[in-house]
Amino acid sequence: MYKIKGSVWIEGDRGAFIGTGRVMLLEKIKELGSITVAAKSMKMSYRHAWELIDSMNKQAKSPLVEATSGGVGGGGTKITKEGEKAIILFRDLQKRFHKFNEEESKRIKL
Repeated sequence: MYKIKGSVWIEGDRGAFIGTGRVMLLEKIKELGSITVAAKSMKMSYRHAWELIDSMNKQAKSPLVEATSGGVGGGGTKITKEGEKAIILFRDLQKRFHKFNEEESKRIKL
């Protein structure tokens, strides 16, 4: 039996906006409250993580991630409501994409 495989992502005028890796980064930031810790947990450099976040924030209607500077309690990072919406939208799209692949794979008769 053959299987259809593929990846899905959303592009804007400036290229990739959101995909699996970027959503995983958003989810890690939400869980851990830090870009640095999220990046390390994904074996990614802070710089690369920041570039991905910056790209998403610049392309979105409003930021997906907000960082706060250090202070008495230290700095941190949080996912905005728009970021939460993006995660949910993408995960739903991904589920539908995988279901499409499964259904179409059943139709292959070679």
